Amino acid sequence: MQTAILSNQQFKVSDWSGGTTTQLYIFPPDASYQKRNFIFRLSTARVEMEKSEFTSLPGVTRKIMILDGEIRINHQNHYAKNLRKFDVDTFEGDWKTTSVGRCTDFNLMTTEKISVDLTAVVIEENQLLDYPVEPGWDWLIIYLYSGHINMHLDNDFFDLGPGNLLVISNVTSSALHLKAAKKSELVFSKVKR
Repeated sequence: MQTAILSNQQFKVSDWSGGTTTQLYIFPPDASYQKRNFIFRLSTARVEMEKSEFTSLPGVTRKIMILDGEIRINHQNHYAKNLRKFDVDTFEGDWKTTSVGRCTDFNLMTTEKISVDLTAVVIEENQLLDYPVEPGWDWLIIYLYSGHINMHLDNDFFDLGPGNLLVISNVTSSALHLKAAKKSELVFSKVKR
């Protein structure tokens, strides 16, 4: 297994029509969001306008999770639904998509037919959690949205603060032991090529 911790200083922030977006991770590392030559990309976005239109991304499958706030998302000619904290929606990037409401969301975009999973975990202060690291996934990526977490994986120890991203690649079977120094909200992204 290989691990890396990324922090705010390493993330790319840019504007979009409805607010700002922060690229947390892109694979392969030399890929470009603008060129759409990535296999997968993780980002957060702040939707600051009451009504927003999502960027058209043909060839991209999108999975979003609301981190804060609430929106009503409308995929024209497909469906509409309300999304609240930690709700997830999966849709194609070429769908005409609009939203009403303000939020911060977490995005997992893919350009190939790969398996992905997105899960939120809340750990209360001083709570311990053993999170199974399942074999078969190529990446386990943990984003700490809020709080402070101490982690132990095999012989490695990690200390994550708000906004940190832990990237675990070449995943092998194991367990991740977490302890919250204070109430913490995490997003677990799993990717298999």
